[in-house]
Amino acid sequence: MMFPKLRKMLVRVFAEMRWYSIVLALLFYGITSWLLMYLAGEETLTQSVDFIYWLVVTGSTVGYGDLSPSTTAGKYLVSFYIIPMGLSIFALVLGRIASWVSNQWQKGARGLKSLDIEDHILVLGWNGHRTIRLLELLIRERSFIKDDPLIVLCVRADITNPLPGQIEFVKVTTFSNDTDMDRACVAKARVVLMDNPEDDLTMTTALYCSQRNPNAQMVAYFNDESLVSLLQKHCPNVECTPSVAVEMLAKSAFDPGSSLLHHDLLDINHGQAQYSVSIPTHIPPIKVEHLFETLKRKYHATLIGMSKADERLNIQVNPDLNLILSPGDKIFYIADERIIDLHWHDFVKR
Repeated sequence: MMFPKLRKMLVRVFAEMRWYSIVLALLFYGITSWLLMYLAGEETLTQSVDFIYWLVVTGSTVGYGDLSPSTTAGKYLVSFYIIPMGLSIFALVLGRIASWVSNQWQKGARGLKSLDIEDHILVLGWNGHRTIRLLELLIRERSFIKDDPLIVLCVRADITNPLPGQIEFVKVTTFSNDTDMDRACVAKARVVLMDNPEDDLTMTTALYCSQRNPNAQMVAYFNDESLVSLLQKHCPNVECTPSVAVEMLAKSAFDPGSSLLHHDLLDINHGQAQYSVSIPTHIPPIKVEHLFETLKRKYHATLIGMSKADERLNIQVNPDLNLILSPGDKIFYIADERIIDLHWHDFVKR
């Protein structure tokens, strides 16, 4: 009965040891080892600058053999004190490191860590498989972006990281608390996407995020389209995306295949998809006609719309061919995949 109790006590003591206790144990081990070896007459070892090296390789049982005790007392000390104590401390240090790494991983998986990042894509809300699908699309899309921004999922739901190793994960109690949202670095995000089961929650989240990070690109999904105009009155910089399921049903009734067409344009995994790009500042004004022809001829892409730099949410679909686009304006096009390297000078009429 005594040994099991002793074992439990030792396990509890070692498990509760802090790093400073381990450092003190290492110092005690090193000092007592040197003192005992000195008293044993091991002058060659104790007077050598390589004593610490010898103690580490001997205590961890690596033992290269280049340095070894020469006296009988020294050999007994190595056998019954230095090696057993060294192994115990070595195992203790490894155990604490493994425990710390495991604890950090668990905190990350449960969303309890505080992030220190910027220019990331922040997804707020949890909608089960729909959110996972959204994250998978974002992961695929970011592979075509040069700076490869981090993706952060921030939720209130009691879940763990759905895609560990691919995204960062933060769990909060509310989307309007500064302390919670600072853990997700909301004020430093490049893009904020809001998709919650309740539209009221999306509304309050959008209002809060617009105040905390007015320069970020923000997109909010609503089931009720009537809330879109209400939010845009207070936050005109938020791009609101209402549900278009009913509109697709009506459109397909008179134009069969319309819903499949729209789905294909949004699905980057199959067929043609819609993308956008801004005209660089060093490029002179470009005529839509020349832009349309060059995109089609050299990149097999089709221009479908544009927006001015100062009115990014005012998108013109099927713009007039005589329209002139300026640096900073954004164009929307359809292509097999995102065009990474556009040679903009090809679009300039010489």
